[in-house]
Parts: sequence; C-alpha cells; structure tokens
Amino acid sequence: MNKARLVRIATYASVVIASLLLLLKFYAWWYTSSVSILASLLDSAIDIAASIMIVIAVQIAQTPADREHRFGHGNAEPLAALAQSIFIAGSAIYLIIFSIERFIYPHAITSPDLGLIVMIISLLVTLGLLSFQRYVIQKTQSTAIKSDSLHYLSDVLANILVIISLWLSAIEWLDPLLGLGIAAWIFYSAIQIAIEAGNQLLDHELPKPMREEIKQITLTTSHVRGMNDLRSYQSGPNKFVQFDLELDDNLTLLESHKITENVTQRLKAKFADLDVMIHQEPASLKNDPSHHKWGKH
Repeated sequence: MNKARLVRIATYASVVIASLLLLLKFYAWWYTSSVSILASLLDSAIDIAASIMIVIAVQIAQTPADREHRFGHGNAEPLAALAQSIFIAGSAIYLIIFSIERFIYPHAITSPDLGLIVMIISLLVTLGLLSFQRYVIQKTQSTAIKSDSLHYLSDVLANILVIISLWLSAIEWLDPLLGLGIAAWIFYSAIQIAIEAGNQLLDHELPKPMREEIKQITLTTSHVRGMNDLRSYQSGPNKFVQFDLELDDNLTLLESHKITENVTQRLKAKFADLDVMIHQEPASLKNDPSHHKWGKH
C-alpha cells in the first residue's frame, strides 16, 4: 500500500472513531453527570472537527505540484495541525472553567458503573486507533497524523483519569480535580502540536541526526571532495535539502553530473520523500573564507 493511501485511511479511521466515541461518551455523561466524562466528551467533539480538517488537509497536501506551487502543497498539513492546536486549547480552557465551577458547586456522580463500562470501551478503542496511527507515522512521517496521534495520546490519559474518577466516585472533589488535570494535559498537547506545526511553516531545519547522516552519505560518495552550505526543511510529508557539492576542478560537466546524480540517488534511497537540490562547485574554493564547509577528513 502506498504512503498517500495509508495516510488517507488513517484520517478516515480517525473521523469514524471520534464519532463513535462522541456518541458513547454523550450517553455516559447524560446518565452520570460526571465532569470528567464531560471533559472527555468535549475532547471527542473537538476530535471530530479536527479530524475532518486533517482529512481535507491531507488531500490538499497530496495534490501534485503544479505551475503555481512548484514545491507541492505539503504545508497544508502543518497549517491544519496549527489550526487543530487552537481548537484543542479552546476545549482545554472551557474545561478548566467548568471544573472550577464544579469545585464551587459539587455535584454527585450518578450511575458510575455505567460510566466505567463506557470509558473502558472508549479506552480500548482509542488504544487501537493510536496503534494504527503509530504504524502510519512510522511508514509515512506525516505531520498531520503525528498531530492527530498526539491528541489521541492525550485521550488515553484522559480516559484513564476518568476511569479512576468513576471508580472513586464517592469522593466528590476528585471528579473536578481530575477534570482540571485532563484540561492541563490537553492544553500541553495543544502547545506541542503548535510548536511542531510552526517549525514546519517557518521552514525549520530537519533534525540534526538526519542532517548529519546526509553529510555522511554525501561525503562518502566516490569522487566527492566536500560539501558546504547545507540547508533543509520539511513541508508536510516532503523533505527538502540543498547544498554545494565540492568536486575536482578538472572534471568534465558530464562527469560532475554523474557524481551528483550518484549522491542524489543515495540520499533518496535512504530517506523517503526527499527532494535534493545540489549546486556543483570547484573544490579549489574550499579555502574561500566565505564558505562554511564540511570536507572529508
């Protein structure tokens, strides 16, 4: 199965699961009046809106490059993830206000056993979706699925806290306290999503270990004398690198081209969805102080 299709399936699964969880949790909240279940219910409602937005963003991101978007449409993914973080933060703030109100005006939980059953089912379903998303991330490195997965990871913690709250339902203050804890975790998740999305939208460099591996592969390619001015960024699932390749001054244009192609193919074989842009330059320029170089040692 190709990566684009795998990402699309993951987005559809997210919408379906979020809708199922919303119905289950609404049923449980209606009969228990638990603020913790309401917290989880609100999170599921946000999940649906965010997941639908991710579906649309992934479809846009997978649109092939055209004359007006020569580098593709990959930034649709981090843009959707950034918007998702705002939704998530909003739900967390609402939950904090609601939990504080319950501290002031306590409300006993009714039918805790029913709530326990529903939340255990929700936990198992969420764990199943999270496992599938982890698999998709490993295969595709999709930013949109990463942000969605981070949110569902917070759902797992939230479900566990709700289960604890229902199990100890006799302690009235515990329910709103755990509601505050869930809200804090949701808000933290929103910040993490926003940071990662913002880094991509601002063309943040690829992770240092990856850049070091790019240097190592390039510098161990036959006939390469050195490299300099490595730049990189990620746009959705697509990664871009560009650098100057130092070659022997006396090579023909054809020979230089073959070496460059060899470097490009080695890098693409190692990293999926990598776009490589290389400028060739004479190795004699290595003593030029205006160049920042990584030569072979």
